[in-house]
Amino acid sequence: MQLTSRLELMNWLTGQGLTGLPEPELLRGFCERCRAEGLELSRGLLFIDTLHPIYEGRGFRWSDRPSNESEAFEYGSTAEGDPNKNWRRSVFFHLLEHGHDEMQIDLADCDKLDFSQIGELAEKGHRHFLAFVHRFGETGALGQMDCLYSYWTTRRADGFREAELAALRDLVPVLGLAIKSAQQVDIVRTLGRVYLGRDASEQVLRGRISRGVTERINAVLWYSDLRGSTGISESIGPDEIIPFLNDYAQAVIDAIHDAGGDVLKLIGDGVLAMFTGEDMATARRAALRAEHLFRQNAVALNTRRAADGRPTTSAYIGLHVGEVFYGNIGSEDRLDFTVVGPTVNEVSRIASMSRSVDRELLASSEFYKGLDATGRRYLVSTGRYALRGIGRAQDLYTLDPDIDANEPVTGSYERYLAG
Repeated sequence: MQLTSRLELMNWLTGQGLTGLPEPELLRGFCERCRAEGLELSRGLLFIDTLHPIYEGRGFRWSDRPSNESEAFEYGSTAEGDPNKNWRRSVFFHLLEHGHDEMQIDLADCDKLDFSQIGELAEKGHRHFLAFVHRFGETGALGQMDCLYSYWTTRRADGFREAELAALRDLVPVLGLAIKSAQQVDIVRTLGRVYLGRDASEQVLRGRISRGVTERINAVLWYSDLRGSTGISESIGPDEIIPFLNDYAQAVIDAIHDAGGDVLKLIGDGVLAMFTGEDMATARRAALRAEHLFRQNAVALNTRRAADGRPTTSAYIGLHVGEVFYGNIGSEDRLDFTVVGPTVNEVSRIASMSRSVDRELLASSEFYKGLDATGRRYLVSTGRYALRGIGRAQDLYTLDPDIDANEPVTGSYERYLAG
């Protein structure tokens, strides 16, 4: 590859990296441009560790021939089990252990080597293998994201020529820089969703980061906390408390997300969430759908935990509707993007009242009145209550017991929620 062609490809990588071209397209464009200039790549694979609550890292691959492989993939922890064994047999582990940055392998003579995947590449007609490890350094690393790993192959019988090796040594770091940039953006978005919530994260990433910048919105608020969690926590070992809380938080959060809501805050075993939209009747129904989905999740979870001899529970849920301030609240160097206002206090009090009246769901008068006529048929009043710290008394509502006791009513209610 001529110097002019290298510079053009570097410029392309830089430009596309700045504009945010997705990683698979970056890799594909890189490989196709290399081939167009006579560098006969047959396969390219690149992967990088990341910061994610589930995945250890992400990878991207390209091949000169059609295959069933996906262009992008994610991988879990390689700390133990078979993934650890495969990692320790990899070329990249060998390079890291010996402090090297590059390795070449003649795939026609790879039987003597005990590296994973090398034999498969040889069987598929690849003839020469080149691997790189590009380290980021302390200031360039982000958690486990401290290296970029890649390998490149050709089918040509005499392998990569020296000029082609030199070209790849020049070009792959530029590709790696573009991939790393894209991954850092992805990490920011992931951390934002995980720690702030889906909508709040989008608001912050769009630039709403100034203290005191809030907007008034109407929202259906959900507040839930676990039933008997204090007693359960005192009765189990310390190492069981976090798994216990995580199991039920997953059941609650999955239900809220599946119904279209946004989780705003985790407060111990409590969850504050909201449902919004132009049609608040639809938002109310979404909240009821989330409550129904949670009960289904809880049944499955409790069955599994009981089979393992572990304690089970459920949750008290309060639903309310009103105007809230939604935005940045806090100090100059520690902000929270959340909702505040009397409505937030009231929904918390409603959830607390569930304990007193022994109902797992309580909804406010404002919630009940804003439902359509069909929805109101499924709620019944539990009486009129003065909530602690709230000046006025109000009727509170729960689900009609017939929903659980009468199969036709159950089906009708589920169809209403699905509608």
